[in-house]
Amino acid sequence: MLSRGVNVSVSSLTKVSLVRTAARFYSKTGIPQPKTRTPAFQGEPSAPSVKTAIPGPESKRLSEQLNKLQDPRAAHFFADYSKSKGNYVVDADGNTLLDIYCQISSLPVGYNNPVLLQAAKSDEWATMAINRPALGIMPPISWPDLLKRSFMKVAPPGFLQVFTAMCGSCANECAIKAVFMHHQHRERGGAPFSPEELSSCLKNLPPGSPKLAILSFEKGFHGRTLGTLSTTRSKAIHKLDIPSFDWPAAPFPHLKYPLDNPENQDYNKKEEKRCLDEVDRLIRTWHIPVAGVIVEPIQAEGGDNHASPEFFRGLRELTLKHKIAMIVDEVQTGVCATGKFWAHEHWNLSTPPDIVTFSKKMQAAGYYHNFDLRPSETYRNFNTWLGDPLRALELAAIVKEIKQWYQRRVRGNLPL
Repeated sequence: MLSRGVNVSVSSLTKVSLVRTAARFYSKTGIPQPKTRTPAFQGEPSAPSVKTAIPGPESKRLSEQLNKLQDPRAAHFFADYSKSKGNYVVDADGNTLLDIYCQISSLPVGYNNPVLLQAAKSDEWATMAINRPALGIMPPISWPDLLKRSFMKVAPPGFLQVFTAMCGSCANECAIKAVFMHHQHRERGGAPFSPEELSSCLKNLPPGSPKLAILSFEKGFHGRTLGTLSTTRSKAIHKLDIPSFDWPAAPFPHLKYPLDNPENQDYNKKEEKRCLDEVDRLIRTWHIPVAGVIVEPIQAEGGDNHASPEFFRGLRELTLKHKIAMIVDEVQTGVCATGKFWAHEHWNLSTPPDIVTFSKKMQAAGYYHNFDLRPSETYRNFNTWLGDPLRALELAAIVKEIKQWYQRRVRGNLPL
C-alpha cells in the first residue's frame, strides 16, 4: 500500500474476503444479489501491474518541472488519464494500479466511463464548455430542465430546492451563511434591515454583523475556507496560523466494536447519550447564540468514526427543540457510498435535516434546502458562477449510469 492508502494491489486472499463480505451483506440486508459480476469496461485491466518504484522516474521528472511553477509536495505520482480505465489508474511510468482512493473519494463511476465519454461529445457539453454562464444573472435556457435531470433527480427526500456552488468547502460555507441569514430574519420577525444594521455590518460590528455560532464535532472535517475551518477539528495542519471564530465543538461518539457484543451495546448507548447531553448543554450555555449544528454521517477525514441512527435522530430532536438548523455534510458520504444514495437516509429522521451539502462524487457542489432557507433578499448567497452547468451535465450522465447499472445488475434488466 502506498502512503495515505492511495492505491493497492488486491491479493487473492483479499479478493476472497471481499466476495465473502459481499455475500454476508446481501444475505443480511435482503437486497437481491447481482446475478453476474459487474462487467469491466472495455479495455479495463484485469489486474494491477507495477513496473517501477512509485513514484517512478517519469513522475519524479515531472515533479521537478512542476516545482518550478507550483508546489508539488502533496502529489504521489503523475497519472496518465488517457490510459486509465474503470477502477484502474495508470501513472506516468506505465504502472497500472487498482485505485481505491478514487481522487479523494470523488470518482463516482470509474475512469473513462463510456457513458460519460459519449455524453461529453454532445453539442450541449461543447456549448457549456466554451460559454460558461454567470448562472445567477444569465442562466442558459436549458438550466431548469438540467436541474431536474441532475440535482433534483437524486434530491434527498423532503427537499425541493438546490443551491449550486463550486466545491465542498464553499457548499458548507454557503450553507452556514444561509443558516445565519435565516436565524436573523426570524429574529427580526421578517422586518427590513435597520439603518444601524446596514451601517454596522460594514465595520464588522453588531447588530449588522451579529455574534452567532455553529456547533460542530470533535474530529469533524467540513472544509478549508475561513468559515468552515472554524467547524473543522480533524488535523492541526489545516488550521494553523488561520484566525477562527469562537464556536463550540461537541464530542462525537467513540464506539466500541463489535456492535452486537452486549457489553459494547451498553457502552455505546451510554456514550452516545453522553455526547448528546453535551450537545444540549453547549447549545444552552455557549456564550454566543448557536444558530445551527453541522455533522458528517461518517467522520472520514477525522478517522472513520461512526454513530448509530439513534444518535442522529437524537441530534435532530435537539435541533428541533432549540429551534436551530441541522446541516448534514454529505460531501464524503453522498452518491451511494453507504448502500443508499444519501447516508442520512439510513437514520429515518422524524423530519428531514434543514440542509444537506454535497460535492465530490456529485462532480458538482452545493446544498439542498427548502424555501424557508432561501435568503429574504437576492445577491446574498451569491458569486459569479454559482456552480458550473458542465458539471451538472456530467452529474446527469452519472445518475443515468448508476440507475442503469442498478436496474441491469440488481433488479434484472428493468426498463428505464
